[in-house]
Amino acid sequence: MAELLDGKKLAVELKAQLKDEIRRIKSDFGKTPRVINIMVGNDPGSCAYAKSQMKVAEEIGVDYKLKNVSASISQEELTNLILKLNMDPDVNGIMLHKPVPMHIDYHVLANHVDTVKDLEGINVANIGKMILGETNIIPCTPASVMEHIKSTGMDLRGKEAVVVGHSGIVGKPLSLLLLEQYATVTVCHIATSEAGKLVDHVKRADILIVAVGKPGVIDGGWVKKNAVVIDVGINRVNGKIVGDVQFDEAMKRAAYITPVPGGVGPVTVVMLMRNAIEAFHLQKIKKKKVFL
Repeated sequence: MAELLDGKKLAVELKAQLKDEIRRIKSDFGKTPRVINIMVGNDPGSCAYAKSQMKVAEEIGVDYKLKNVSASISQEELTNLILKLNMDPDVNGIMLHKPVPMHIDYHVLANHVDTVKDLEGINVANIGKMILGETNIIPCTPASVMEHIKSTGMDLRGKEAVVVGHSGIVGKPLSLLLLEQYATVTVCHIATSEAGKLVDHVKRADILIVAVGKPGVIDGGWVKKNAVVIDVGINRVNGKIVGDVQFDEAMKRAAYITPVPGGVGPVTVVMLMRNAIEAFHLQKIKKKKVFL
């Protein structure tokens, strides 16, 4: 029977570390990291997520400001706002909350954010640094996954790591982080499934990470004995939140597994605040990799 990787418990431990670092920053600089979250419109899901960010920021001591702008704002106006925040020395981190209206090109705007203020680690320059293993600020969900794996004590060197899902915000950056730890990485996607090869890859995974947004796409019986299973999926089925892995059966085979909800999610928000601290150091003292 697998041991649950409790994201809420891990988040508490990580927040304590960040609080200590914030105290040191305040002692050395007389201020704390200041971040701006730009929200376009009032999407209910975005508002709820922003509240959770605000709560964690307050607990840790990060100066978090939510800047809500009209859903009718133009691409040019948003660009100018981001450029203005880039130039503001009192702003250490910037994020553009998703979703955005159809007339807004999110990826173009994300690449206008100063590399050292990119809280979500999705600027092309920061992704490029991941390839070189020179990353200070990394995407928050992959960072959360890596913290969960780290908490198991597993040495990734030479281990078979299978990532199911190849999105630009989870699967692809996560594969780079795993490679940096000398795991042997396989990334699976829709074509893997269409070719009938998904089950074969899953069965040999020492570490299985699934992030496709499809409930129960991974049969729990495919999971290798004593594997580490990280389920990033969040799906609503019959009023319940479930992951991408068939949990009950996987629980019988894995050594460690994340629950959904309560696994990757709580730590993801903490990783955003860790990025804020990294950004502060990059701007103030050019210090490399405070936590990583």
